[in-house]
Parts: sequence; C-alpha cells; structure tokens
Amino acid sequence: MRLVVKVGSSTLTHKTGMLNIRLVEKLCKVLSDVRNSGHEVVLVSSGAVAMGVGKLNLREKPSDNPTKQAAAAVGQCELMYTYDKLFGEFNHTVAQVLLTGNDVTGKNRRNIENTLNRLLELGTVPIINENDTVSLDEMEQLNALGDNDTLAAVVATCINADLLVLLSDIDGMYTADPRSNPDAKLIHRIPQLTEELLARAGGSGTSQGTGGMKTKLNAARIAGGSGIDMVIANGDHPENLYDIIDGKNVGTYFESHK
Repeated sequence: MRLVVKVGSSTLTHKTGMLNIRLVEKLCKVLSDVRNSGHEVVLVSSGAVAMGVGKLNLREKPSDNPTKQAAAAVGQCELMYTYDKLFGEFNHTVAQVLLTGNDVTGKNRRNIENTLNRLLELGTVPIINENDTVSLDEMEQLNALGDNDTLAAVVATCINADLLVLLSDIDGMYTADPRSNPDAKLIHRIPQLTEELLARAGGSGTSQGTGGMKTKLNAARIAGGSGIDMVIANGDHPENLYDIIDGKNVGTYFESHK
C-alpha cells in the first residue's frame, strides 16, 4: 500500500508550542514499522511555525506574517532534525520536500511526481510541508495551498496513493461539534460528501492549527475525486494506523467517488 499520512500542529506540540516528544517518538516508531512491513509512506507534517514559536520563546503564535514566517524558518529546522534523528533510530532515511501551490499545479507537477516517486523507490520516507517562509505576496502569486490537509490530498493524487490518513486532534467527523454538543456521535463511514456534511464544517479547532473540519472535507473531495479513500483519525494514537491499514473501523472513513 502507498500511504500518505498527515499530522497537524496541534498533534505534534503541546499547548505551550513545544514539541510533544512522547507522541512524535510514537508516530515515528509506528511509521517505521509500517514501512518495515512493506508499505510505502509519505508524511505530510505541519508544526514548523508552532515549533519555531517554542524555539524562539515567543509567548504566543504571531499574528504578523514576517514573525510567522521567521518562526517557520526556525521551526522547520527543528522539525526535520527531530524526524531525522527519530527515523534514523529505526534505520530509515528521511527526505525534506517543501512545496508551494505552484509546485503541484500545471507543468511543474510532473517534477514533484517524479521526485516523490523516486524517493519512494529509493526507500526513503519523504516528509512534506508547505513552504511557509516565502513572502505572503509570493505565496498568493504562486496559488498557495493554504493548509496541509489540502496539501496532503494533492500529494496523494500526485503519487497515486492508495490511502490518505489525516491524524487530527479529533476522533473523526461527528454529527455535531463534540466540543460543544455532548450528544454528538461519531460518523464511522461516509460513502459520499453531501451539501449537508459540508455545511457542518467549521473553522480551525485549536490555536496551534490552521485547519478545521472544512479543510478535511475539502481534502476528502480532492482525494476522492482521484479514487483515493481517506480516513480522519485521532493523532494521539498513531498505533491506530495498523488497524486503519487492515481496514478496521477507526475514525471516519471517506469512500472515494471515482
């Protein structure tokens, strides 16, 4: 199986913005084991800005773009150092790929497809993030992807992945917002995206992340349109990836529609 796994900032870091060491170690161990079992793995990882905030000892996530981009530049170094060290302990080589929207659209897309496919052939674990350090004006000109849920879906289509897994700070999609409605029930399987489901999607769920259920449903739409199934699962339990790969009932499963 060719698997794209996306992990968000709120999963990788504590509320302080500092790295959640125990969780990241568990994630890398599980992904390494999945790779050892014969599957191909691409990791789309948020966390550069959040880790930069912690590394720079900033009190909160910056609201101005220059500081946000500076934090991303610092945090991306820390993020890749951590992944390189942890995956290296399990004898796996990582590769950093930073993308903008322009890289995965039009004629440039073929370059990314070739690079990622070759990295997988060489046995590496590509780790992908959006290039948050470019200027805001340039990002707008290059049709920036805007969030890593969308980026993960686009990457999955680029490499013809078999499955996209979004590891989030929530167990999946509910009938209502479980943070405010105790009667909300988890939806285990969604055969088709409907206008009703799209209307339920809200904004960002935490101060660390930039995506919410709306971006995840958009990712399901992109992946599903290319024949790729998608799962939303709780990132606090990376070991659930074993059950997801085995087709067991974990999180919310979005069936592709192609």
